[in-house]
Amino acid sequence: MGGFEDESPPPWGGSNLNYQTGNLLITTTDWHIDFFRTNTNITNSEGDLLFSTNGAFIANVTGDTMQNGSGLNPSLYATWYPEGLNISQGCLIIPKPEEPNIYYLFHATIDDIPNSVAHHLYLTEVNSALDNGTGEVESKNVEIIADTLNGGRITAVRHANGRDWWIFCFKANSNMHYRLLVTPNGVQLDGNQAIGEIRTPDHGQACFSPDGTRYAYYSGFDPADLEIFDFDRCTGLFSNPIDISIDDSNSLGGLAFSPNGRFLYVSSVLDVYQFDMEAADIAGSMLLIAHWDGYYSPAPPFSTVFDIAQLAPDGKIYIGTGNGTLHMHVINNPDEPGLACNLVQHGIVLPRYYANSLPNHPNYFLGALAGSPCDTLGLSVGLDSAGLGSALPAIVAFPNPTLGNFTLSYPAHATLGELEVRDVAGRVVLRERLPQWSTMHQVELTGQTAGMYQCKLSWGQQSTTTHLVLER
Repeated sequence: MGGFEDESPPPWGGSNLNYQTGNLLITTTDWHIDFFRTNTNITNSEGDLLFSTNGAFIANVTGDTMQNGSGLNPSLYATWYPEGLNISQGCLIIPKPEEPNIYYLFHATIDDIPNSVAHHLYLTEVNSALDNGTGEVESKNVEIIADTLNGGRITAVRHANGRDWWIFCFKANSNMHYRLLVTPNGVQLDGNQAIGEIRTPDHGQACFSPDGTRYAYYSGFDPADLEIFDFDRCTGLFSNPIDISIDDSNSLGGLAFSPNGRFLYVSSVLDVYQFDMEAADIAGSMLLIAHWDGYYSPAPPFSTVFDIAQLAPDGKIYIGTGNGTLHMHVINNPDEPGLACNLVQHGIVLPRYYANSLPNHPNYFLGALAGSPCDTLGLSVGLDSAGLGSALPAIVAFPNPTLGNFTLSYPAHATLGELEVRDVAGRVVLRERLPQWSTMHQVELTGQTAGMYQCKLSWGQQSTTTHLVLER
């Protein structure tokens, strides 16, 4: 979700970036919520929107204020931005383990405005089943950390037991990460860890690799410009910090890992860099893959430079432009080295202005780490090392029969997959890639005769099939 409220005519208004079919579908919508940098939302397992927030209030499925959803983040800063806060990763939603319909919203504001510092990390609890299924806030602005914190950069990764969650935020002017643990019993402060370089307040981004084995933090400021850590999903501890100085003058931007976790991309206003996590010298592997081409959208001074980034369900990385524009950048093949990653500047055309409002989403599909010391809940049975299905359940094709356009639904997988569609004679009529971590893929059979077809989905040595009927 992104864009602005519906009080002004187009190109103002809301935009939806929908990946339910496995491919990007951009639609417009009318709602009463604006999105700037602070943005997240949550859906149910079928992909139906439950609620969203911009840090100022929580909106229900209609885009209007949820019951008891106003007044988030009490502060002078929030009164300055009642239409949505302007903090990168200023909020994050985690489902409460073993409690359907209960969701935890972690959020913060800027309490010390001159120094861009937060004094609180808040917890708000939402019950999506209340108020006739449109949701209701049951508790709000509960302080769980009181300290000087870097505004935003709230991140999360699944615990290796496959059920719980680790949540992190950063203490300002220090090298200390606060660590929270989310379990069926609630949220608790699990401790903190001092590691790496001293970091001043910044306007960057932090994220985990999709498999949860690495964590990166980019600020744009030396001496802690870019830091990369190994991460233990059992203990919640970081290790082996790598500090990388990027020789440019930019002090904001973003980062995202490729789907397979090998490459890290850093967007630094005028430039985008790629780092190889498998290189013996990760800092020395830095490649410049894009420099801003001078494009404006819709006109000067609204430049399409490089800002916050997000790995999406279609296996591509999307990058905001640093301004409210009608475009985003896209890295089409982020698992490929160098320029083969195919970064297309302003390659996504948007129907509404979009102001750096890429949502803050962890990898909700990451499961138990099979064989790890904390694999104690039995949730890894039949799963691979990333906690995903090694014993593949049946896939589903719908609609079936089909006139040619249909969708395949399947479990998330940590590796790149392949789809083969064969006719009754065994001839391959279609072959396409399946991005890591995707769960749905849209298929279009063109020019084929009516009859029975087999869809085979493969991940490495594993495969599963289903059949469908094509009608004409």
